[in-house]
Amino acid sequence: MIKSFTLFISFFLLVGISYGQIKQDKQLAKVLDNILSDQFKQTDPGCAVLVAKQGQIIYEKSFGTADLELNVQVKPEMIFRLGSMTKQFTSVAILQLMEQGKLSLQDSIQKFIKDFPYKGYKITIENLLTHTSGIKDYTQLDIQDPFIRRKDFTPKEVINLFKNEPLEFQPNTKFKYSNSGYFLLGYIIESISNKSYQNYIQDNIIKPLGLTNTFYDDVSQIIPNRTKGYKKEGTNYENADYQSTTIPFAAGSLISNVEDLYKWHQALYNYTLVKKETLEKAFTPFKLLDGTPTNYGYGWFNIEVNGSQSIQHGGNINGFKSNEIYFPKEDVFVVTLFNCECAPMEDLSLQIASLAMGKVPDQKGIDINENLLNSYVGNYFSPLDPKRPLVITKENNILFVFADGWRGKAELIAISETEFKVKNIRPPGSIKFLKDTQGHFTKLIWTQSEKQYDFTKSE
Repeated sequence: MIKSFTLFISFFLLVGISYGQIKQDKQLAKVLDNILSDQFKQTDPGCAVLVAKQGQIIYEKSFGTADLELNVQVKPEMIFRLGSMTKQFTSVAILQLMEQGKLSLQDSIQKFIKDFPYKGYKITIENLLTHTSGIKDYTQLDIQDPFIRRKDFTPKEVINLFKNEPLEFQPNTKFKYSNSGYFLLGYIIESISNKSYQNYIQDNIIKPLGLTNTFYDDVSQIIPNRTKGYKKEGTNYENADYQSTTIPFAAGSLISNVEDLYKWHQALYNYTLVKKETLEKAFTPFKLLDGTPTNYGYGWFNIEVNGSQSIQHGGNINGFKSNEIYFPKEDVFVVTLFNCECAPMEDLSLQIASLAMGKVPDQKGIDINENLLNSYVGNYFSPLDPKRPLVITKENNILFVFADGWRGKAELIAISETEFKVKNIRPPGSIKFLKDTQGHFTKLIWTQSEKQYDFTKSE
């Protein structure tokens, strides 16, 4: 990214204009061409990008390779896995059923999932939508079977894997992103509609909107223009690990392309699928029991970016990343689809969105000397999850953080010698390192969604 950012600055020096002076689409296109072509070489996995402004597509291009073995280049119309962007579709399906009077968001989930254990508190459909249920994320379960992700399951079989897990917190008291909530929403859709989740989405969203390049992922189906997914091990690319699409289900099993996602965006704001007041509620940050707002509504994050309010969601699934950002005030929409787990999704998406609005993208943090960087490195444990540490590593004088179950690592950007922003996470997060009385870094504080979590470095 440093190289592409330097190129970006050089381009502006050559043409003699500043960031704030980007007003013409052709100038923006040249800048984006330079940034993206530098980031995605022809021989590497790539991306498809669409930028729309005030209801018009002003940029739509692709870069890199869709199939490394056949040397097929990515085209804008190609189809990618969406991962968690699927949650938007699941949310709208639930809201459609609500408007039809077939459910209330305050209904207990046991109304539709009869054998889901009562855990001492009422868990509502709204709790599932807003990630405030306390139900443990099934993707984080410690299951010993190394091949479990390759197996096909019915929705009920997956629910049985996590339904007896204790709540991580009392519903409505915390926000914690959990795929389990949206998996359960998919099952509720099936229970009410008497259709499979796949068929409900097809009949009530995909077909009515004419989304001819959007599907429930099925590896056995021949889908023209479907890209292959990759991961990176060291400097080498590898085919992404296989995962049955029955596992992400309503939390992440849709595939699509950039133009269909723009059609989806337009349909939402034309109130084709749900009423205006329903959609506005979906975009509004949910408030916890104590009145603290989260950064999440019903299937969308609501986050301030570079001084502007955005409505957005990303996805991260085997071999792919995806991101969609909309700035209502500026009427700027950006969707980026990537066919490698290694892609710098959020950094590029936010950079593109900032440029489209004529703003300066967030820049690199301050420099930290190597000895100080080394002193942060280690495993940090929380009493809330003593088996899964936050791991701080250093590569090429850059700090990264990761934990078991994450797809990839997140870069740390230094704000000061003790405080760092965490890139590529939502909601935005930060880390502050703390010293003991001998001056050694022995603790860190992780902050996200206005909540703080303490971690202690292992010896």
